[in-house]
Order: sequence, then C-alpha cells, then structure tokens
Amino acid sequence: MSQTQKADGMNYAPQGKPSPVVKAGEFTFAAAHLDHGHIYGQCNGLIEAGAELKWVYDPDEKKVAAFTAKYPQARVARSLDEILADGGVNLVTAAAIPCDRGPIGLRVMAAGKDYFTDKTPFTTLDQLDAAKAAVARTGRKYMVYFSERLHVESAMYATDLIAAGVIGKVIQVIGLGPHRLGKANRPSWFFEKAKFGGILTDIGSHQFEQFLTYTGATDATVTQAAVGNFANPDKPEFEDFGEASLLGNNGTSNYIRVDWFTPNGLSTWGDGRTVILGTKGTIELRKYVDVARDRAGDNVYLVDDAGERHLNVTGQVGFRFFGQLILDCLNRTEKAMTQTHAFKAAELCLRAQMAARKIT
Repeated sequence: MSQTQKADGMNYAPQGKPSPVVKAGEFTFAAAHLDHGHIYGQCNGLIEAGAELKWVYDPDEKKVAAFTAKYPQARVARSLDEILADGGVNLVTAAAIPCDRGPIGLRVMAAGKDYFTDKTPFTTLDQLDAAKAAVARTGRKYMVYFSERLHVESAMYATDLIAAGVIGKVIQVIGLGPHRLGKANRPSWFFEKAKFGGILTDIGSHQFEQFLTYTGATDATVTQAAVGNFANPDKPEFEDFGEASLLGNNGTSNYIRVDWFTPNGLSTWGDGRTVILGTKGTIELRKYVDVARDRAGDNVYLVDDAGERHLNVTGQVGFRFFGQLILDCLNRTEKAMTQTHAFKAAELCLRAQMAARKIT
C-alpha cells in the first residue's frame, strides 16, 4: 500500500493475499452506493476470498467510473433494483451515506440477498429495530464492515491471543481511534449530523465492536459519554471529539476516545491503538504506525509472565473474516460474526451517542 493511500483514511482499503474459499462462480456479489471509500476494502476482502464481483451501481457516474477502473469485471447497473432482480447475486455490499445504510439493507434482504454494509450500520435505533425485524422475517444476514478489527492483522492476532487465554480473563479494553479529517475532501453529508449520526455512532462503532469481541461481553451499559466540536465552528453539526465508557454485563469495562485531530505530520491517517488488560498480561496494539520508530503497522506489544515481546504480524495473519462470511452466507452459519454481535455493537454506539453530553 502506498504511503499516500495510507495517509488517507477515507480511501484506506487494505489488500491481502488471495485465499479463496470457493471456486470461481460459486459466490457472486454486487457493490452499490459508493459514498465512502471503504467500499474498496469491502470488495478487496471478498474478491481475495474467492467471491465474484458481478455488478456495481451508484447514481454518481464519476464514482462508478473510478470503481470500474479498479474492478473492470463489474457490470454497471442502471439501478439497485436491477441488481436485486438478479437471482444469481448472493450478497450486496454497500458504503452508502450512513443514514441510508439501514433502509438499503431492508431492500436487499427483502430481495432474498445477504447485506454487507460499511460501519456504522445505522444512525437511529428505529433503523436497528427495523433491520432486526427484517432479519427475523427473511432469514438474511445484515453484516457490518468493522474494518478496524476485521481488516487489521494485529487486531485479529489479538483476537486469537485472547481466545487462547494468553493474557487470562480480559478485564478492560481501552480503544483510541484518532482520524485525519481531510476536511476539504469530505462530502457535505459528512458534516450533517442527521446523515453521519454523530462521532460515537460513526467511528465509535469500531471501538464498541472490539470491546464486545475482546471481553466476551454480550451487553453493556453506557456509564458516561461526551462529544464536542473544538475546532470546526464553521460546521456546527459536526463533532470532532468523542469519548465514552461502558460496563459490560460480565463486569468488564471499556473506555474509548475517537477524534478528528490527527496532525498532518503523522505518516498515516490515524495512530489507532488498543490496550487490553487481562488477569495474566496485557496487549497493546499499535495498528497503523509505531510513532517515530517505524512506519509499519500491525505492531503487537505483549507482556505476560514469560516477559516482554514486540511482534510485527504484517502478512502473518491474513483477513479470514471475508472467507468466513462467504461460507456463512452459503451454509447459513455464523462463524465470521454472529448477527446478535453485529447488532449489539450497533446498538451500543447509538446508545452512547444518545447519552453523550456536549462539552463544547
């Protein structure tokens, strides 16, 4: 990945090694609503796992032209309905404006297809409730691209370390998610709260998903939350800072901080870090850079009774979620992520946003 792309969070699209789980033509998908650059990461992951990209749709011809330049195999659909009418399409992946993600998912599932959306998956609890009802009614999947774990090798490595009991029982997770704003290149919807949902709903969603995964909590209470707009008075609905704390239903705790204050001097779009405290050790992830030491990402710092270790796991873990998702869709299993887990992460970010006090 080029240093230019690594510096641009809006279009950050990790690429891994091809590791197909199906034969050619066994699993077909379409991409629609290309409002966020994460769509490229979503498509890369599926294609590397053996999925066949058949269609693309977006009302903006420029977005479609850029997409087909990268994925020339995609046929341009005249509408989402044209994709939904194709009985050969197993799944639709989308990165729409956040407020539209829920309603699009309802259409996709009603057409008998599984849905894979960029995070955040909803901007209101009503949208979440509608999606839950649609999943129950149709039996389809509403899966979410929580890229800061699923498309980060160090984060997936930590998932495995914890599952193996390397640091004992997890007690607390601290998640730090700073992002570069790149204000001049952002679309207008990015600054409209009804459309992006608020900072805790949007980029906070990554952090809550990781908390549930690493701690094993299946529910949590928001104990405090705050949001602010410190440096963008010309965008009064925007929030450039957010924090929240959770108490899990298994006694674990979580603190997250998300912000849009990554300085231009940083070599990547954000110094994302996770600190995981267990009863027998600690894990720190420096996901995208090791500041002032190494521009490589995927650094894992592990401390336990055996000592102190620094592991760089780039190229060693892969991105298994996408292959698992494809097989889940074909076999109607839940190995990549359970529907309950995806919906609970979505619910927590919405509840934290609703509970947040304004501190500016």
